[in-house]
Amino acid sequence: MTRHVRPRREIKPEPLPLDIRMMQQFNKMLSMALAVIVLAGLTWWLIRLPVFAIAGITLVGQVEHNNEVTIRANVTPQLKGDFFTFDLQKTQKIFETVPWVRRAVVQREFPNRLRVQLEEHQPVAYWGEESQGRLLNKQGEVFDANWGEIEGVNLPQLIGPDNQSAQVLDVYQMIEPEFKHLGLSIQALELTARGSWRAKLANSSVVEMGRGTSEEVLSRVKMFTLTLAQVSARYEKKVSALESADLRHDHGYALRMKGLSTVDLQTIKR
Repeated sequence: MTRHVRPRREIKPEPLPLDIRMMQQFNKMLSMALAVIVLAGLTWWLIRLPVFAIAGITLVGQVEHNNEVTIRANVTPQLKGDFFTFDLQKTQKIFETVPWVRRAVVQREFPNRLRVQLEEHQPVAYWGEESQGRLLNKQGEVFDANWGEIEGVNLPQLIGPDNQSAQVLDVYQMIEPEFKHLGLSIQALELTARGSWRAKLANSSVVEMGRGTSEEVLSRVKMFTLTLAQVSARYEKKVSALESADLRHDHGYALRMKGLSTVDLQTIKR
């Protein structure tokens, strides 16, 4: 005899009332919020422990013009925060206000130190008037410094608008070798407010080079330096007898030499 078994009906639980479901969700959210608050409080307590207070600064890199003790003494009082709350960008700017410091890279060293990599300005010229106390670095950037700190260092004096300092340096580096092979050297190079170039040589002579691009100025200087020795010999003079030269002429220049009146050499060519 075969016995038939009826399948059992699955009885679904009655849904909870809306107010109970809302209470359960609220309890979950409240538990999560309490956990976050406790975790945040614990984290805040940990990072405030004395072990994480900044205990020292390691300075590396170039400090030729700065004393490490002096740097720390000047910078440390301005530093705020601990290992976790330190503002690295703000700290970097503080270090870059120190004279001679061009760039500073600040890093954390766990658990309570800072490592600062310093790059100093490398001066290649005096900039502007001596009373301004400014120098030019090898990147063509103007920076403040006491000229007395590099007393005895033979640097040219470059003058011009601050926003064209890199161009003035470029032109100096282009034309200086042209004078040097004649035994002359540039003591000062100026880009005037009217955009004209003027060089004062070490023998006190002045060379007016006029306006134009760097390449145009270089072209005039080359024409001048390639023929100056020949012209000087024609008048039985040495190159060092030069008093002034004006290169603002087409295909030539005018010059004055010691013991001679103004000589017009408009037709001189290479």
